[in-house]
Amino acid sequence: MLPATFKLCAGISYRHMRNMTGLRKNAMVAISHKLSSMSLTDQGPSRWISQVRRRSSLLSSRIEEEPCSEVELAYVKQGQEALQKSINILSQQDGWQTEIETASGDRVLSKVLPDIGKVFKLEVVLERHPDELYNELVDNMEQMGEWNPNVKQVKILQKIGQETMVTHEVSAETPGNVVGPRDFVSVRCAKRRGSTCFLAGMSTQHAAMPEQKGVVRAENGPTCIVMRPCAEDPDKTKFTWLLSIDLKGWIPKSIINRVLSQTQLDFAQHLRHRMAASEEELEAAALAC
Repeated sequence: MLPATFKLCAGISYRHMRNMTGLRKNAMVAISHKLSSMSLTDQGPSRWISQVRRRSSLLSSRIEEEPCSEVELAYVKQGQEALQKSINILSQQDGWQTEIETASGDRVLSKVLPDIGKVFKLEVVLERHPDELYNELVDNMEQMGEWNPNVKQVKILQKIGQETMVTHEVSAETPGNVVGPRDFVSVRCAKRRGSTCFLAGMSTQHAAMPEQKGVVRAENGPTCIVMRPCAEDPDKTKFTWLLSIDLKGWIPKSIINRVLSQTQLDFAQHLRHRMAASEEELEAAALAC
């Protein structure tokens, strides 16, 4: 299978086939699937497989549709900036303080950063493969309001290529209406690097979604969800969510800290329930066949 796959990819080097976008995309998908299967059977990718995967990823990104306007290019740059800033913050090991930690090991940490303020970091382990979670959070993003009661709506306003999108999100009020509804317009960058999945974002503006009457327009960013296989069990995910947010309005910091920390813990539980329900639906469908 692998030699045939390489022949398919090599075919795109001929000039008369170079513009056949469908063939080129199919070739990259084929080799990506083959390398993934080999990495599972060989207990991790060998050095040459990693090199080929990196090069195939670069080639694949080249053949995606390029943004065609300065505005779209600006969104792409914003998304990449949010991802890079988030990675830099998450790479800092010192200075984090525990906000909440549950008996099951879920925890929220916080840290105060210059020019950004207080950021929060959720760390949990989820019993699902990163690919499943990525599909739910990225491919099914607009369905989040169906399973997360803290979110009323997520709408994709614009997609730019395969990795960048602009979204509008409306949050629900907290119990007792301590914090009322907020809305956000965000640019998001969804990316995979090897077995690790990222979903980064930050506030932006979009002509299709000006500020709404009666709803406070909050700001966020940089924010980022990172999903990587657990070293002990690659079918489980080490899930990290960096959250930086300005809710606006006259809200005491003590309330903001409590609300944001609890929101992150709640999100992890709601996501667990969503993934469990999806599995039950699949099992029921299989039995019905």
